[in-house]
Amino acid sequence: MDAATILVVDDERPLVELVASYLMAEGFTVQRAYDGPTALAMVRSARPDLVVLDVMLPGLDGVEVCRRLHQESDVYVLMLTARTDEVDKLIGLSVGADDYLTKPFSPRELVARVKAILRRNRGTAARQPERPALQFEGLQIDPERREVRRGDMLIELTTREFDLLYALARQPGRVFTREELLQRVWGRDFTGIDRVVDVHVGTLRRKLEEGLSEATYIQTVRGVGYKFTGGQR
Repeated sequence: MDAATILVVDDERPLVELVASYLMAEGFTVQRAYDGPTALAMVRSARPDLVVLDVMLPGLDGVEVCRRLHQESDVYVLMLTARTDEVDKLIGLSVGADDYLTKPFSPRELVARVKAILRRNRGTAARQPERPALQFEGLQIDPERREVRRGDMLIELTTREFDLLYALARQPGRVFTREELLQRVWGRDFTGIDRVVDVHVGTLRRKLEEGLSEATYIQTVRGVGYKFTGGQR
């Protein structure tokens, strides 16, 4: 199997070289970028397997880079941030990041996180025939095309948002805890905080229910988690 390619994006060049040296020592192919626009261009041209992405970048910040990447790609993203408050971590994860590390961090821990993310095999489950299309009141979920439609309108979802919706919708009415959703959607190797589920459910609701006054597809069960209602109250 060919070595996975990792794109390291940070405007601190010594840090990029340090991270690159640890990744290459583990057999990864490493590419480098030092600003947001260059990172986007390199993902489009070189198609890396994973992007190590700093939040604070010149030209285009890491949150916006991550958002744009997941509009056109399923590339994994590990975000780096110097901010320690939970809100900033959740902002990064809500636009499709797979994990995060707060600076300063151990390069060995970063390598371990990269390996854990790459073990998730994104997209494999979506191609399996046992994942049927789902039909609800005005809502269609097609895992083969990874498309969600409300009537004739295509709803644009990130990879994580689609996987979360499908996990809930496969068992309408069942209440899932945050921990169960983390395991099903983020994978057993996820080491972040469980409130990331709340952030993704919030953005998913806004997209599914935009312009609607009555429909509620995802219901909060206080003290437990969430369940899919299929548009019925």
